[in-house]
Amino acid sequence: MTDLPETMLAVEISKAGGPEVLTPVTRPVPRPGYGEVLVRLDYAGVNRPDVLQRAGKYAPPPTASDLPGLEGAGTIVALGAGVHQWQVGDRVCALFPGGAYAQYATCPGAHALPVPEGFSAKQAACLPETYFTVWSNVFMRAGLRAGERFLVHGGTSGIGTTAIQLAHVLGARVFASAGSPKKCKVCTKLGAEVSINYRTEDFVEIMRAQGGADVILDMVGGDYIPRNIKALADDGRLVHIAFLNGPKAELNFAQIMTRRLTVTGSTLRPQSDLAKARMAEQLQAKVWPLLEAGKIGPIIDSAFDLKEAAQAHERMESGEHIGKIVLHIT
Repeated sequence: MTDLPETMLAVEISKAGGPEVLTPVTRPVPRPGYGEVLVRLDYAGVNRPDVLQRAGKYAPPPTASDLPGLEGAGTIVALGAGVHQWQVGDRVCALFPGGAYAQYATCPGAHALPVPEGFSAKQAACLPETYFTVWSNVFMRAGLRAGERFLVHGGTSGIGTTAIQLAHVLGARVFASAGSPKKCKVCTKLGAEVSINYRTEDFVEIMRAQGGADVILDMVGGDYIPRNIKALADDGRLVHIAFLNGPKAELNFAQIMTRRLTVTGSTLRPQSDLAKARMAEQLQAKVWPLLEAGKIGPIIDSAFDLKEAAQAHERMESGEHIGKIVLHIT
């Protein structure tokens, strides 16, 4: 660690507010603690939790960096005590507890994965947050199986494009909702059997005509909650990962008993290091080979320089993006 610089470029949240509060600053380069690695980042992913943190609605865990940024890709430049699975110089993409809007960031070594063979750092930076989220919720939590009907809302988001591809390649029948004909075409191209324009079509009617969804991945909430319940097949599973329309709804729970429904959900960031390490193990064993074989891959909407993080957030909040937004870190 003696060759590391003392300071680095980073982007901090100067106060809760709009994209303009994202401010380039000089910060000390962090040092890895026990079990951690220090990564010199080439790219960082931009995710909805970053936007919520910036707005003052998603505080980082007490032990995490106050800087935004939950995923990125680069090179390991230092190892903390107790790290044996990595070496300095290894190329990785990683799930960070925070701090990835910077030239250097630390994370538990068990939360890093090798950059898939044939992938650039730009592509690899798009993987951790979305693949950890989709795999843990759709497959580990909801238990989606081949042949089942799977509905994902927000089909052209980073989560949506990942969920469509992964569910399709693993044999599920995929249905996706999106907000324009252009976005619906993208969903179909990625593997959705039916793409639903939620502005002109009723996903409840469409799914019930198919026999109902066995699994629904929802990030909308609000008035979608009772509609999702209606759209489920008997024994169906509804998984919440965000509430863009709010977390509250009126619901008749008798349906859950009589139709044997499961309503669940999770957020990734507050989960234990061990839980995330188990997700990483499953991803490397079951998903990384699919990435390296070219069967699935990230859809990249746009890239901005680190100092342009505010513009990246504006792009995300516009709702016009299709796939992932990344920051290039020089």
